Amino acid sequence: MESALGVIGGGIVGLAVAYKLQLRYPDKKIIVFEKDAEIGMHQSGRNSGVLHCGLYYEPGSLKAKLAVSGIRQMTAFCREHEIQHEICGKVVVASDEREAGFLKNLHARGTANGLQGLEFLTGAALAQREPYVSAKEALLVPEEGIVDYKAVMQKLKELILARNGAVLMGTRINKVVEGNNEVIVSDGTKEWKLDAVVSCAGLHSDRIYRQFTRQRRPLRIVPFRGEYMMLKPEAKHLVNHLVYPVPDPEYPFLGVHFTRMISGAREVGPNAVFALKREGYVNTQFSLKDTVDAVTYKGFMAFLAKNFSFSMGEFYSSINAKAFLKKAQKLIPDIKMEHFVKGTAGVRAQAMDARGKLIMDFNVIRQGRQVHVLNAPSPGATASLAIADYIISEYIN
Repeated sequence: MESALGVIGGGIVGLAVAYKLQLRYPDKKIIVFEKDAEIGMHQSGRNSGVLHCGLYYEPGSLKAKLAVSGIRQMTAFCREHEIQHEICGKVVVASDEREAGFLKNLHARGTANGLQGLEFLTGAALAQREPYVSAKEALLVPEEGIVDYKAVMQKLKELILARNGAVLMGTRINKVVEGNNEVIVSDGTKEWKLDAVVSCAGLHSDRIYRQFTRQRRPLRIVPFRGEYMMLKPEAKHLVNHLVYPVPDPEYPFLGVHFTRMISGAREVGPNAVFALKREGYVNTQFSLKDTVDAVTYKGFMAFLAKNFSFSMGEFYSSINAKAFLKKAQKLIPDIKMEHFVKGTAGVRAQAMDARGKLIMDFNVIRQGRQVHVLNAPSPGATASLAIADYIISEYIN
């Protein structure tokens, strides 16, 4: 019988793992199991399409190491396969003295992570690059860019199929049994015998881990919906490239920013609102199971206690367009309500520990012949090919 390896999850990390497994083990059959009808239906297909180069991440962390390799691999992959991308650079903006101090810390962190060409912009240089941006200080990150991640995933799928792999859509694996030198996975109607299985389940990674290993979850996924606005065509001139605020280290998310997407559209956002459903992309979607799972978790209650004002502010910006606008005007004062149209939304799979601390680094666990990617937050898409290399070298043998 042909030897096989399996990957659960057809997002960008799962597809990257399958692609790299084929390169590493050309004699094995590689099978991707995806519960939805299409690949990349969730985080992978609902992000802004930014190529992150490693500015924010703690030096020495797995994120920092894999982001640098990841963006280089991703841009090389796009060049090889003629996928739309552009290294256009990003400007990070400090609006006051306090944020200017944070920006200097970011510069030091980016330098420690090996970023090239970081540069504080003079007023004239900023005005030439982003004439409508208001800043006390501005840092240029020239290695950042934009890409069409949906096209990346389609190409990965094509390559997997071309090498005799399988991408099985509408296949929800609900049972895993460890055997002698094999692991058997099943969707309830069919079984597959594998040498090993890698779970890249994103929003459901913690539940899949508990279900398949019968072990207690070491973390909990709490869903946060990020809502975006788009700029109307007549307002697109207000943003040339990527414009981000300095992230406040007291709070967990990057804040409302401006993105020129690979299509040429301009996206503004996101906020970060607790979602009542793990795949809840509008605020009317509700899952009792998902909501109870989050609100009964002591870690989530601890997070709310520590970040109550932040959480309420994000919620308010979701229901009040003027509050969202105010955040955008901090970066570009000329933005007006009439410049916006409603955009898309995504749900971030935010891993959290029992103390309410957000787990920001990548997290991978092996249990027998199962490998579980429990946490792959941003820059998970950018770093997906490097994450795949790491998983194969450290956890597959």
